[in-house]
Amino acid sequence: MFSTTIIATIFVIGLLVVFHEFGHFITAKSVGMRVNEFAVGFGPQVVSHRHGETVYSLRAFPLGGFVKIAGMDPDEEQDEKSYQTKPIWARMLVIAAGSLMNFILPVLLFFFIILATGIDTPTTTIANVLEDSPAAQAGLQPGDRITMVNGAPIGNWQQFVAAIQANGDGRMTIGLDRNGSPQQMIITPQPDPKTNRQIIGVASEVAHYQPGPGEAATLAVQQTYMIATTMLSGIGQMITGKAPADVAGPIGVAQMAGQVAQLGIVPLLKFAAFLSINLGLINLLPVPVLDGGHIVTLAVEGIRGKPLSRDKLQWIQLVGFTLLMLLFLLATYKDISRLKLF
Repeated sequence: MFSTTIIATIFVIGLLVVFHEFGHFITAKSVGMRVNEFAVGFGPQVVSHRHGETVYSLRAFPLGGFVKIAGMDPDEEQDEKSYQTKPIWARMLVIAAGSLMNFILPVLLFFFIILATGIDTPTTTIANVLEDSPAAQAGLQPGDRITMVNGAPIGNWQQFVAAIQANGDGRMTIGLDRNGSPQQMIITPQPDPKTNRQIIGVASEVAHYQPGPGEAATLAVQQTYMIATTMLSGIGQMITGKAPADVAGPIGVAQMAGQVAQLGIVPLLKFAAFLSINLGLINLLPVPVLDGGHIVTLAVEGIRGKPLSRDKLQWIQLVGFTLLMLLFLLATYKDISRLKLF
């Protein structure tokens, strides 16, 4: 289990960071910046190879990687290929490209997962009815196919769920097909104590099918967008205090990676996609030290017509670093608490 956790953590973190840094690398090259090194891992170099202006290296500790772009430090000697001498739009593009790649990666992962495994889609046919639920009390049975809710036709399971939520806790009329015979039943939904959503206590049958490449690409984009919007909403609720700050640090991520890896490669790839979206969103937050903070700093430079002074930049970065360290400590504390070592 421990070795699986280590391997899964290295794979997931390495994949995310390499894709993130590749975004910085490829855009820096495309706008004419000189990239001195593209490294996978940290620490001493194990293997390196120079191609053109760039050294490509593999380092001793495989968790992460970095891109060294010429002239990012204002104290470095600057030339026409340095970061600092490029226009603001080019620097913004290079900074934002890392997070952009963290959204492209899950699209690619979901695309190949869907092509390889197909997708399961819930149908309007009932597979199970919970005992003592509103559906059981009304007489719904496995095999019943839902056709209407309150006189409105139902074409898929999502429409059925939406109709239940829109109905609230009042009585609703469900039309169904039972062995070719149309029937109607009156049901009063009840709130689920865990989610506070209205339920009637049924589960749908699932249909499996294999989409083509075009549909798989569309579904991959839709899934990435749906997860990203859900995460963004959750981050907003945590910032405003509407939801608890349930965060995980490196220990928590490693623990989850090991648990998911036990289920197989597909769940691990899905976990990597989920984590990549999270990393992309977090990195775009306007916090100093993060990519979003750098973008804000560049925007201020564009408005002012000149960069911020070195002292101001150092103070801003110190604030950002302090915030990140506090978040890191909170996440580590929560990770250790979950382990229940004490």
